[in-house]
Amino acid sequence: MKSNILIGIDMGSSSLKALALDAGSGRALALSRLPLPHDRLPAGGCETSALAIRSALTHVLRDVAHQLGARVNEVRAIGCTGHGAGLYALDANHELVGGRAVASTDQRADARARSLARRHGPALFADVGCQPWPGQPTVIAAELLGADAVQRGLLHRLLFAKDYLGFLLTGEIATDASDASTAGLLAIASGQWSQAAFDASGIAGLGPRAFGPLLRSGEVMGLLRPAEADSCGLPAGIPVAMGAIDLLASMTAVGAEARGRAVSVLGTWCVNAVIGPVIAPQPDVVAVVNFGRAQQRLYLENSPSSMANIAWLAGVLGLPDARAVLDLAMSVPLGARGLRFLPFVNGGAGITAGFVGLQSHHTRADMARAVVDATAALHARHTARLAACGLPVSASTVLGGGASDVRLVRLLASFLGRPVERCADDETGARGAALYAAMSQDIDHAAPGSVLLAPCDGVEPDAREAQAHADFQAGFNELIDTMSPVFSHLAGGVQ
Repeated sequence: MKSNILIGIDMGSSSLKALALDAGSGRALALSRLPLPHDRLPAGGCETSALAIRSALTHVLRDVAHQLGARVNEVRAIGCTGHGAGLYALDANHELVGGRAVASTDQRADARARSLARRHGPALFADVGCQPWPGQPTVIAAELLGADAVQRGLLHRLLFAKDYLGFLLTGEIATDASDASTAGLLAIASGQWSQAAFDASGIAGLGPRAFGPLLRSGEVMGLLRPAEADSCGLPAGIPVAMGAIDLLASMTAVGAEARGRAVSVLGTWCVNAVIGPVIAPQPDVVAVVNFGRAQQRLYLENSPSSMANIAWLAGVLGLPDARAVLDLAMSVPLGARGLRFLPFVNGGAGITAGFVGLQSHHTRADMARAVVDATAALHARHTARLAACGLPVSASTVLGGGASDVRLVRLLASFLGRPVERCADDETGARGAALYAAMSQDIDHAAPGSVLLAPCDGVEPDAREAQAHADFQAGFNELIDTMSPVFSHLAGGVQ
């Protein structure tokens, strides 16, 4: 009997990937990735072109089809995932407005988000589980397209990253609860669209229709169109399953919920999350997400930049990649001889990044160490906030591109003061998307020990310097608390 092949597609903040899995063995049969170029614009803008997205999607699927060879006819289903929020706005012709998509790290709507938070923040948090933030699609749309964008006929539909991929493949428009709720558009209690959230956006005439129907993750949203199939070298009519936001896809890929594990994602964003029971009153975290489970919630503590800090420094110092930054950083001791860094190169609640305590004796290596220390310490800070709310974070799995470097994972474990698990496979998002494809075909994917789950290994903290790491973490938290108002003030004055 022929084995079933599942394809997962993941559109991240910096690249687009496609992974083909053998459903019987869990073995990766094909993998392709392509960087997604982003244009950095004044005032914190970050955009990518519709042409770049479509070209990357065609390229990775064609490459996967080529790697599969004759087995391409065994592909049973496709699933998609992608980064949350950002702006994928379609015009009357169902093309991206202006031929561009806006990344979730875009900061041009920061002032608008802060103004909305002052006026509606507590009420929105109680209703939808998060306060306004610059990367929300409705906030970005209001800032860039105008409050009358719907009335003028400029804005017809709004999609999320994974849904845009699904639209390109099938021509259908739909979304799921995880993306809609993470974007602050679903009422937490009911799991239905929040009219209060649409009203707060200030965009006249905007409503649920813009996003299409809410489907369950793992439900078929459409079939691969003949034209797309032909360009990608795949058979037409393959079912395309509704996925979930990339965080949830990655958690699915490592069985986080079933195994009772929180996750820290060392990616572009500093994401720390755990699935837990409904808690009343609602805990004071960055976001509470209703992802479609009546008695479960996804709890998040995050900031817009994690590995982005290290990637930024690599560019500034002329280093080839993040590993080179780690190499340089680890040549000096923890603490970088007194140099500290606030790790917010992509902003966040008005805060900007900056070095503190820079002196003439500090070197490039000290700068690298300060950035690396701060990147790991911010994840530990967010995890501690989840723990303070009584959420189950005593066991963690580290994901994302940064998890491939065991030194960074060990640093995080040392700041947490306990062992962690890491998944060094940076394709967890695509694997999770493939698991949604499996769900759509009633293929068992989540049983304990399932071959479809991504492999993980344990990482111990540095026991010899436990006190030094605890002291650094305490000092880092104090630095954030005391300096944040200063950086927020400076950010508010930048034009």
